[in-house]
Amino acid sequence: MMRLPDAPTDEAYAAIGRDDPRLLRGAQEVAARHGVAGPCERFAGGSLPVFAVGAEHVVKLYPPWDAAAAAAEHAALRAVDARLPIPTPRPYAAGELDGWRYLVMARLRGRGLHEAWPELAAPDQEALVEQLGAATAALHALAPATVDVGVPRPDWPAFLAAQRAGCVDRQRGRGLAPAWLDQVSAFLAAAPLAAPAAPALLHTELMREHLLVAVDAAGRPRLTGLIDFEPAMVGAPSYDLASVAVFVTAGEPRLVRRFVAGYGHAPAAREVMAYLLLHRYSSLPWYLERVPPPPGVTTLEQLADAWWPT
Repeated sequence: MMRLPDAPTDEAYAAIGRDDPRLLRGAQEVAARHGVAGPCERFAGGSLPVFAVGAEHVVKLYPPWDAAAAAAEHAALRAVDARLPIPTPRPYAAGELDGWRYLVMARLRGRGLHEAWPELAAPDQEALVEQLGAATAALHALAPATVDVGVPRPDWPAFLAAQRAGCVDRQRGRGLAPAWLDQVSAFLAAAPLAAPAAPALLHTELMREHLLVAVDAAGRPRLTGLIDFEPAMVGAPSYDLASVAVFVTAGEPRLVRRFVAGYGHAPAAREVMAYLLLHRYSSLPWYLERVPPPPGVTTLEQLADAWWPT
């Protein structure tokens, strides 16, 4: 008897309700299979089903069509385990149930940084962003040769060429206004995106939503978790900073400065903007909604300087 729903395609998976009891039963079966005990409860948010099992473990489920993401996350978590200044979930087990892939991993303490952010004082926000900068530098310093083959390693020039070729159509499909859309091709043609001299392991979605924070023994907020490595790949380090610009520092000069202080150097604003446009999941209309451009900013060059003011 199948415990998990049939989801051979993205469309079939999208039709499954978040509260579908079969997802819970599947997570419970995985936990029992690996001797993990405790109440099983789904976390809010996220595109994939992730369940807390007691206070110490997490079960993450990947539908059949997303098996590559399971392999990538498992490999990336093994590569970063105990090697970054921010904790990452230690993977304990991986397998398959009813065609779905799964990971059993450690549960990290803390709450989502996106939830805690409005409550944090400005100096604490800045300190946390600098911690992330240092952790990103440590991530990018890991030798790709030590990373399991489960993490995608695209031919970088070919990857960028494909992303460039489809960029205008993708942004048009996401509803980008003509005033911005008409600038994309020329902006990308002038963007300084050379093949990386030293490819790095990339998280690719460094966001407040993928960070955990808790108060330490001295009463100071500290980052206690970097999660959701399923989109990880090997590529140019600056690609990772695209998400930082919108989803962490959000164009605030004080935050960009502190991230750069932790990271160690500041990639050019137009390089970061180019990777924002070329990112696999890029949606400039969403970014413009999340971080509205300042008054008078009407070109992509100006937007780059506004969002990455180094």
